[in-house]
Amino acid sequence: MTFTYHPLVVASALVAIGLPAFAQTEIKIGYALAPDSHYGVAAKRFEEVVLAETGDQFKFTHFPSSGLGGEREVIEGLQIGTIEATIVSSGTLANFVPDTGVFDIPFLFSSLDHARAVLDGPIGQDILAKFDGVGLHGLGWGEQGFRHITNNRNPIHTPADVEGLKIRTMENPVHLAAFKAMGAAPTPMAWPEVVSSLQQGVIDGQENPLSVIVSAKLNQVQKYLTVSGHVYSPAMLLVSKPFWDGLDDGQKAAMEKAAVEAIAAMRGYVDNVETTGVETLKERGMEVNVLSPEEKAAFQASIKSAYEGYYKTYGQELVDSIVAFK
Repeated sequence: MTFTYHPLVVASALVAIGLPAFAQTEIKIGYALAPDSHYGVAAKRFEEVVLAETGDQFKFTHFPSSGLGGEREVIEGLQIGTIEATIVSSGTLANFVPDTGVFDIPFLFSSLDHARAVLDGPIGQDILAKFDGVGLHGLGWGEQGFRHITNNRNPIHTPADVEGLKIRTMENPVHLAAFKAMGAAPTPMAWPEVVSSLQQGVIDGQENPLSVIVSAKLNQVQKYLTVSGHVYSPAMLLVSKPFWDGLDDGQKAAMEKAAVEAIAAMRGYVDNVETTGVETLKERGMEVNVLSPEEKAAFQASIKSAYEGYYKTYGQELVDSIVAFK
């Protein structure tokens, strides 16, 4: 005897015994920082909007604090489709789309508004689109803010103060070239290793935006903060290209809307930390100094040789167009 099962009967039976009538798609989202960081705030908002737009089609699982590994490993997981989404710094992005490195050039942006206008405009969007060619899909540019130097050796006012300083940088050739030109001893290192390396004296210092320095409580392992603003640090909300290609148009629209709101939440966090972070770190016991315009000019002059390399890599026309963008 042959039995025919009607889909509605099967669905009703599954509901009756407490099982879902369909499988939710899991979105594993990994990021390097804590849930209460700017990454965590953005990840939470991204989830909220996606679920509001799509109902119960998706289930999010968050892996903060490098729970899925370092940023390079997470991005590689996106490429092969074992991880669906990440919020990631620009530190390793140039390894996948080299043109992203142009935004890491020191003293390129005059303000947060200038940086956001470039990233949201044609220059930033053209580079964002290139991620589709490497197994990734960029949903938008987030940010970390301007990067500043912390260390345990001495206050920093001039390039001479960083001479020989063992400073952790991201795995980013643009940053490495700049700190070498200054006379420092840049040490590329994945984020999960940084705090323990500072504790053990393997490195003297590191450089990051206030959003990271505050949320990661680096005041517990660093004595001096120099508000140098030497580099603007973007971030990106990325999804796996295999995952993206499997979505229907409505789901893609929901992801794009969620990305816009997630990035707004991240930038709002950065705006707040940029105004309160220095006082927070002073209250926590850090010794803080702010580079004067004259001191900053001396640092700009010290990396002139690095700029010649940047022009060769990215083209002076592109660099100049970013500086001049209104």
